[in-house]
Amino acid sequence: MVKKYNERTLYGMRKFYEIFNDGKLNPLGSKLSWSHFRELLTLKDADEIKYYISISEENNLTKRQLHERIKNHEYDRLSEITKDKLINNYKVGLPDMIPNPIIIKINDKLEKITEYALKELILNNLDEFLFQLGSSFTYIGNEYKIKLGDRYNYIDLFLYNIKCKCYVVIELKVTELNSSHTGQIQNYMNYVDKHIKTIDENDTVGIIICKKNNQYIIDYCSDKRILSREYELV
Repeated sequence: MVKKYNERTLYGMRKFYEIFNDGKLNPLGSKLSWSHFRELLTLKDADEIKYYISISEENNLTKRQLHERIKNHEYDRLSEITKDKLINNYKVGLPDMIPNPIIIKINDKLEKITEYALKELILNNLDEFLFQLGSSFTYIGNEYKIKLGDRYNYIDLFLYNIKCKCYVVIELKVTELNSSHTGQIQNYMNYVDKHIKTIDENDTVGIIICKKNNQYIIDYCSDKRILSREYELV
């Protein structure tokens, strides 16, 4: 019995051949299903397709998870420097792969976004937030208590990246980034490096998630472990 294909399926097969026949993508995607490829066929740029194939295989993404990443334009939210590294097969680090802005889902309308409210939005959908940051992030705690001198301080979100073997300190700011924010998170990162991380682990990374970035502050910050990302509520 001859199996019949509808027009949509035949169109997808033809597009699949056109995209993957150039040799650039042929070695990739051996672990993906046809459902994954149907999501990828909505894209036109070969480098973008290659990116989504790579993260799908690396993170064992389901078809639904891949759809969400494409829908949220994850590739578009990477920096041009990161895209260039990926295209040329250069080594990329943790800061390279965190998109900007960070998408934070909101279910109810809030009259005012405070740092506490922003943190609660993240904690109420923690898996989605970690998914937004990228791969291999795991949650340690929020309002994580540390002691600097004779005063207690609290890290907004404390994470660990398994792949990169480093702690990640996240501070939430609902204003434009300023130099006091970088000074604050640097103190927290130094504490973690001195009192928590082991000799086998890499230096702590700090991420300031803010309403509005100020690249001038980051460019002239002496600590290159610190990066900033804007947040976007959807």
